[in-house]
Amino acid sequence: MSDHIAFVTGANRGIGRQFVLELLDRGVSKVYAAARRPETLNFDDDRVYPVRLDLLDHDSVVAAASTATDVTLLVNNAGVSTGASLVTGDLSEIHREMDTHFWGTLDVIRQFAPVLASRNGGAIVNVLSALSWFAAPGSGAYSSAKAAEWNMTNGVRLELASQETFVQGVLLGAADTDIAAGYDGPKIDPRDVPRRSLDGLADGSIEVIVDDWTAMVKASLAGDPAPFYAQMTELLGAG
Repeated sequence: MSDHIAFVTGANRGIGRQFVLELLDRGVSKVYAAARRPETLNFDDDRVYPVRLDLLDHDSVVAAASTATDVTLLVNNAGVSTGASLVTGDLSEIHREMDTHFWGTLDVIRQFAPVLASRNGGAIVNVLSALSWFAAPGSGAYSSAKAAEWNMTNGVRLELASQETFVQGVLLGAADTDIAAGYDGPKIDPRDVPRRSLDGLADGSIEVIVDDWTAMVKASLAGDPAPFYAQMTELLGAG
């Protein structure tokens, strides 16, 4: 990784912070650590450059890409989980989910694509979710937004192939982070996400399945969804 200069969104906590730490451990030469409030970033390493980035603020995205003109690896991790239901939830919160995960992430990709092209293509990592492939009670807005982000990842992979930009999707179940604080089920160590992702980049993997839960969800997609949702109801205690 010593040849890479990375840009990580949502770097102040959770999986984003672990991406920064793992990149540093692997010898990356520079990491732009992006957050809505860069003053909350806490990294004791002079290779880390704090950057303000708000996915809902287009001007901040443009400014970030104008600042980080040497990036070779873009990690789109920033996200939000409102818990809004699709039918009765606050519509503004549902919009916030989609604006963050789909439109905001796409905005970052569009602004950084020319930067990556100028650096021999580089790579993009989008941190997705097993909920890209199914829905659970309380996850309606989040699942819908992540499903859109998942297929957007596939779409930009095809579009950026001509400039030799490698695009990877990383999918996982619940990780032990603030965003999953209200979930009582099993959670993986968030450090596993960047480890598996960066190993996958080295192997040329366009899709990385981090945990057994996500592998089980993916394996179910070819079958009748009725048994799968019956199983989910039992596992999640949502009957």
